[in-house]
Amino acid sequence: MCTAATYKTKDFYFGRTLDYEFSYGEEITITPRNYKFNLKNMGIMETHYAMIGMAHIAENYPLYYDAINEKGLGMAGLNFVGNADYKEVIDGKDNITQFEFIPYILGKCASVKEARVLLGKINITNIPFNEKMTLAQLHWIIADKNEAITVESIKDGIKIYDNPVGVLTNNPPFDKQMFNLNNYMNLSPKSPKNNFSDKLNLNMYSRGMGAIGLPGDLSSQSRFVRAAFVKTNSLSGETESESVSQFFHILGAVEQQKGCCEVTDGKFEYTIYTSCCNGDKGIYYYTTYENHQITGVDMNKENLNSDILISYPLIQGEQIKIRN
Repeated sequence: MCTAATYKTKDFYFGRTLDYEFSYGEEITITPRNYKFNLKNMGIMETHYAMIGMAHIAENYPLYYDAINEKGLGMAGLNFVGNADYKEVIDGKDNITQFEFIPYILGKCASVKEARVLLGKINITNIPFNEKMTLAQLHWIIADKNEAITVESIKDGIKIYDNPVGVLTNNPPFDKQMFNLNNYMNLSPKSPKNNFSDKLNLNMYSRGMGAIGLPGDLSSQSRFVRAAFVKTNSLSGETESESVSQFFHILGAVEQQKGCCEVTDGKFEYTIYTSCCNGDKGIYYYTTYENHQITGVDMNKENLNSDILISYPLIQGEQIKIRN
């Protein structure tokens, strides 16, 4: 399905993979400060922080998959099928429907600390965007340069978890994903030693045996372990090019290839796009399955006081550089 991660060198980076069997026609979308969000139950949000991210634009409305605002707060929604549960409108609560959740948080909050306060008032409702669009079953990662949290709306209500690894995938619920890491505490980037038995002469037989035992399948639990291990052990320089390159390598560890994960007869899930946003500079980078060249869009080069959405279609074709 999908994987999201955070990364920090000199700047703060936030991004995700979108793994699915087809695209909805998503675009890099900048929502300026004065674009009016007509909320289903909360009136009009006339002014807000500007944000940039990946969205499907429907009826001139940005349905964000992931985004980061001008203050460096990032948020992404990932599939949480079978566990996500949205409610009817509750009096006395800030009733925000699922598709409004990302722009509402990013529009009003400059940090995870502020988001925690707002989340205490929110009820995520079950009102769809329109009659043709069903509500996606999601949970969310919200992160800034200092911390990350996971938000899940389930039958028992909204759960907010500290996310010390800065990683999110899909099912099971986040607390179970974190508990599962206990099963991998023996993993190490160092070459392995024989702890199996002192009665057997077991030896390292090649280089490259660091992280031996790291799960390699495409399940969400395995991807969570793999992304958490790669991210928390990752090393890179602090320049923009080194940091961005390393972030794409981190998410490359969980990339899904066409043909390896069949979801229905003849349809295969694959990594449609991978994103990396510099939260300090407001630059959204991406690659697609067909195009490995990193492309960037800088929100600060646009008029952020406008009231009109700005969008850039994805560059899809592979960019190959021939040297002779």
